[in-house]
Amino acid sequence: MNKKIFITAIIVYILDQVSKSLVRAYYQVGKSTTIIKNFLSITYVENTGAAWGLFSNNLFLIIAITIIASLIIYKFMYSFKSNLRNNLAFGLVIGGLFGNLADRIIFGFVRDFIDIQIFSYDYPVFNVSDIAIVIGIILLIIAIIVGEDENGTNRQNKSSKAR
Repeated sequence: MNKKIFITAIIVYILDQVSKSLVRAYYQVGKSTTIIKNFLSITYVENTGAAWGLFSNNLFLIIAITIIASLIIYKFMYSFKSNLRNNLAFGLVIGGLFGNLADRIIFGFVRDFIDIQIFSYDYPVFNVSDIAIVIGIILLIIAIIVGEDENGTNRQNKSSKAR
C-alpha cells in the first residue's frame, strides 16, 4: 500500500476513534446538544445497522460486507493513477471503513454523533468515518470521470490510439 494512503487512513481512523470516544464519554445514548440551531447538533446514537439503518441488527453481515468492500477497494487501488487526489481518496475510504469496522467488532454497533438538519430534513446521525468514506468515494468518482482509473491511462489517449 502506498505510504500516503496508509498515513491518510491512519489519521482518519485516529480522528474517528478519538471523536467517538469523547462523545461516548460525555454523552448518554440519545443525549443531544445543539451547536447551530436548526442545522447541527451532537446527538449520540449507537447504530446497529449500516447507512440509514440498513441491515439493523445484522452485525455479521455488515462486517462481512465491510471486509469484502475493503478487499475490493484494495484491489482497485492499484488500478488508479497514483496522485494526491487518488491517494487521499483511498486513504479516506480505507480509514473510514476500518473506523466503523472497529466499532462493530469492539462494541457490536457504530457510535454516531453528527446530527445535521437541512430544510427540515433530519439526516441520519453519522460520524467522522462516514464523512471520510463519502468524500473518498466522491473523489474516486471524479478520478473515474477524468480517466485516472486504469493505471493512469487516460480514456482520451485510449480512444485516439484506437483510431
